[in-house]
Amino acid sequence: MREKFLPLATVGVPLDRPNVDTDAIIPARYLKTVRRTGLGEGLFFAWRYDAEGSPRPGFPLNMPEYSGGKVLVAGENFGCGSSREHAVWALMDFGFRAVIAPSYSDIFHNNCLKNGMLPVTLPAGEVRSLMDALLAAPGGKVEVDLSGQTVTGPGGDVHPFRIDPFPKRCLLEGLDEIALTLSMAGEIDRYERERRKATPWLFGDLAG
Repeated sequence: MREKFLPLATVGVPLDRPNVDTDAIIPARYLKTVRRTGLGEGLFFAWRYDAEGSPRPGFPLNMPEYSGGKVLVAGENFGCGSSREHAVWALMDFGFRAVIAPSYSDIFHNNCLKNGMLPVTLPAGEVRSLMDALLAAPGGKVEVDLSGQTVTGPGGDVHPFRIDPFPKRCLLEGLDEIALTLSMAGEIDRYERERRKATPWLFGDLAG
């Protein structure tokens, strides 16, 4: 089990760049670990810090107005590049629970759903409207309601989005692939009993 996806009402963080690849999200030097914690420090590292390691004041993740935001609003083709799952882990370790963009890399999109992150796809014009509102008034709130499949912008504008029923259920119930399998333990046990009865030789039960 993992954390259930609950309705979000949080500061929206704008990242007004298209084609953000996974190397920009988390540099390759952070891929040595298989732990999902501690990766937030490397998130967007080359953009967050200068050559001396000092935070760049104009980057959104370094601005106090956007501090604590759990929704990232990004440009098209977000998460392109390599298939590293660490990109999603880094975003979640930093505190993000949802990304809103016009489009994603297929692999990144699937990695989000498998790890408890919600990738919301909205038309480019609607994302642009959200982005402009957050840039014009830093600290603006964005609401994400997965049950109702809506995003509400800082001005109260409501944007419906689509998501397949299966990943929606997994996010809402906090089910990863292991927990989903265990939730069907009764059906699995029943199948095994019936299978053993019908084909005992497969289970070494030669006596029948």
